[in-house]
Amino acid sequence: MIYGMNGIMVINPSREKGDPELPAAGMLLINPADTVTALRLAKNRGGRQHFLFNSRLAHIPAAEPAESFFMAGPAVGAPMAVLTLEKLIALGARRIIVYGWCGSLRETLRTGDILLPTWARSDEGTSAHYPLNSRPESHAATRQLLADGLATKGLTVCTGPVWTTDAPYRESIAEVNCLGGQGILGVDMEYGALVAAATFRKVELAAALLVSDELWSGTWRPGFRSKDFKKKGSKILHFLADFCAGLQASR
Repeated sequence: MIYGMNGIMVINPSREKGDPELPAAGMLLINPADTVTALRLAKNRGGRQHFLFNSRLAHIPAAEPAESFFMAGPAVGAPMAVLTLEKLIALGARRIIVYGWCGSLRETLRTGDILLPTWARSDEGTSAHYPLNSRPESHAATRQLLADGLATKGLTVCTGPVWTTDAPYRESIAEVNCLGGQGILGVDMEYGALVAAATFRKVELAAALLVSDELWSGTWRPGFRSKDFKKKGSKILHFLADFCAGLQASR
C-alpha cells in the first residue's frame, strides 16, 4: 500500500503480467514528432517496442547489458507525462532524461538554444498531488553530465527555472514580463509536474528543453517549423540516445 496526504492510495503503479522489465536509464520524450524520430532510432539499434498507454515504449538492448536503455513517449501535458513516468518507474526506471520544448521568457534565451531546467514555478494541477517538504529540482549531477556532454557536441546550454502551465493559450504579456523579470527563463507544460513526481518517488530526473518559440517581446515568435530547429532537434536526440546508454553503463 502507498500512503499519501489523504491516506491509502486506491490505484498504485505496478508492473503487470506481460510488461517488460526496463533498464534503469532511459529517455522520456514529450513531443509526438520527436517520439517518431526517436523510435526510428531505437528500431535501427535493435529496439523492442512495447505498449504504454497512449504512448510508446522501446527497450534498446546492447551487447553489454549495462549499456541498454529505454525510450518512451509522447507525453504531452502534465497529467499524461506523470502518468507515463509513474509507469516507467514501476517497470524499473531510476534515471530518466526528459526531452521536450519550451518557450523563452527572456531575451537572453533564443529559439534553438537548450535549457536544462532546475526548479519550476508550477501552474499545473498535477504536481500538488505529490507533496514534498522542499522545492524539487532536477538531479544536479545528471544535469551537469548533460551539460558537459552537450558541450562536447558544440551545443551550449543555459540552466535555470521554468514556468510550467496547463494553459499555453492563457499566457499573458503581464505574466511573461513578471516571471521573466524574476529570472524564470522558459515555459513548458510538463517539467514542474515531472520533477515533483520524480522527487516524490526518489528517482533521478533531468531534462533538456529545446527553445521552440519566444514570448519575451510581447509578440509570439514560433521557430519550431524551421529546418534549423528540426536539424538541431535530431542532433540532440542522437546525443541523448548515446548519453542514456552511457548513463546506464556508468553506474
